[in-house]
Amino acid sequence: MNITIPFLGDGIESANVVSILVKPGDSVAVDQTLIELETDKATAPVPSLFDGIVDQISVKEGDVVKEGMLVVTLAGDALANQPNKPKDTIPIAPPVQQVQPLMNATPPTSPTPLSPVAPISLPDNIFDVKTSPSIIKFACLSGLDITKIQPTGTGNRLTWDDIKAYLAHCQHALNKTDEPKKEEKTAKKPTIDFASFGPIKKQKLTSLRQKISNHLTSAWQDIPHVTQFSDISINTIMTIRKEANAGLKKGDIKLSVTVFILKAIAETLKDHPTFNSSLVNDELIIKEYIHLGVAVDTETGLVVPVIKDADKKSLQTIAQELDNLATKARDKQLAVKDIQGATFTLSNLGGLGASHFTPIVNSPEVAILGTGAATNQPEFNNGEWTPSLKMPVALSYDHRVIDGADGARFVQTLTKNIEQFDKKWVK
Repeated sequence: MNITIPFLGDGIESANVVSILVKPGDSVAVDQTLIELETDKATAPVPSLFDGIVDQISVKEGDVVKEGMLVVTLAGDALANQPNKPKDTIPIAPPVQQVQPLMNATPPTSPTPLSPVAPISLPDNIFDVKTSPSIIKFACLSGLDITKIQPTGTGNRLTWDDIKAYLAHCQHALNKTDEPKKEEKTAKKPTIDFASFGPIKKQKLTSLRQKISNHLTSAWQDIPHVTQFSDISINTIMTIRKEANAGLKKGDIKLSVTVFILKAIAETLKDHPTFNSSLVNDELIIKEYIHLGVAVDTETGLVVPVIKDADKKSLQTIAQELDNLATKARDKQLAVKDIQGATFTLSNLGGLGASHFTPIVNSPEVAILGTGAATNQPEFNNGEWTPSLKMPVALSYDHRVIDGADGARFVQTLTKNIEQFDKKWVK
């Protein structure tokens, strides 16, 4: 019984083996962690899919592994327990190389005869997969190697939803492959010999920095950005923050300004659901959940862990989760689930003394809020000038989805939620 590297996550092609937690001869149970992997953004365990005894370990600490690679072999013959085991080699139709969505399919004027195909071997471990007999039969008839599909059912059981998701992923990959390459619109930049002007030092980009570069370049090129600026008074939340922190119990995390901003954003998104959406082809996917990404600066680059269901959580809960995620981010201990699913992102540079800036939308989201350091500014109230602590904000959004008036209304609601922060949101 073979244990292989599962799907690592979108955009993650490889990982490093950081620890091996078993040795040959050890007894293991289903879901027991066998090895731990590390990518540039997160760490992830590789669990056992079966009960058994470790027969062989095919990797060592420090190895670079990819999806589908064999890592551990468990002793035992799962095929012997199959009541109706077919022959090792049976005729199976190979996977179709050009697949078109059924909704868009057009019946051909005349049937196209299929060329005869040679029998192909069924993977030896296909019957090790925990799934239903109907899925095994489907795999045999279609030539689908279900050992490469990540199961999500109870007890790591492969379900029909897993099959559908995998085929949709393959279809998307085929469509991207078939798309004609865009013509280069800009002339190739000339190579400059910087060493001719003086001493230089070359520094190779880290894998994380390369991914950040590619992602932000794609977002900037594909999304028509608009950024609106404003200044919002934070006098009220500073007063509430002081009172709330004074009443904290031992061990509680102090409430930062970022926590108040996140809560205000979550409440604002309830009134402006378009900002909590994604544009997919010609459809706008409006999400009925509010997961807020928070940009965190680390030694290796920017990462964006996610506070799930921020609208349903108290300030203290958000503060605790944010502290845990920020620590994990800086220690490179984020799991894949910690950085997925954001619907809107906050980038707060106030702690570094920054003022206004233009944040880039974190695709596939459609908007992002950037905040800077608050400063005292004069404000005219009741016939006199008084100082007011104002925080600069910059709202960037996808103009394909959001109009300027929508952006202005969002900022108005956000301003109200911050300047008139409701104390009931604290608990």
